[in-house]
This record gives sequence, structure tokens and C-alpha cells, in this order.
Amino acid sequence: MVVSVPRVILLLFLVAQAYDGLFTYVAVSAVGIEAEGNVLLATCMSLLGPGPVLITAKLVAALAGIFVYAHGLHRLLAGLTTFYALGAIAPWLFVYQTWP
Repeated sequence: MVVSVPRVILLLFLVAQAYDGLFTYVAVSAVGIEAEGNVLLATCMSLLGPGPVLITAKLVAALAGIFVYAHGLHRLLAGLTTFYALGAIAPWLFVYQTWP
């Protein structure tokens, strides 16, 4: 079975969302809400808790990625996937590598 490149990109985007949510949850649980760099999410976390906020945020992002994929905007999805890899996953990996 051959899998198309756009589907692989969508899969990578969804995996990046899941890992970003997981890494953020672990950091927020260990350090506190100040580990979240997004002020809107941090504010919502202070009101509703990190679990529900991160699940909601990552589901919205995943649905947005699926929407972009379904509309054939595969280059945009590839750019967003790269952005998440470099702007969210890589920094978390650095943080966890240097974690005490």
C-alpha cells in the first residue's frame, strides 16, 4: 500500500499536536502554568485546569489541520507541520534534555 505525501504530512502534523500537548502537560504539571508560553492558554488553564484546556486546544488544532488537508492546502499544512516541529517540539525536547 502506497501512502501519499500529503497524508504523511497530515499524520506528522497530528503527531506533532499530540506531542506538543503531552510535553506541555508534563511541564505545566511539574512547574506550573507559567510553563505555558501562550498567554491565552495559560489564562484558560488558570480558570479550567491544564488538562481540559490542552485537550481542547489540541483538538481544535487537529481539526484545523484536517480542514486544511481536506481543502488541498498541502503546502500550507507542510509549513504548519514544520513550524510545530521547530517552534514547539524542538524547544520542548531541549527543555527536557536539560531538565534536572
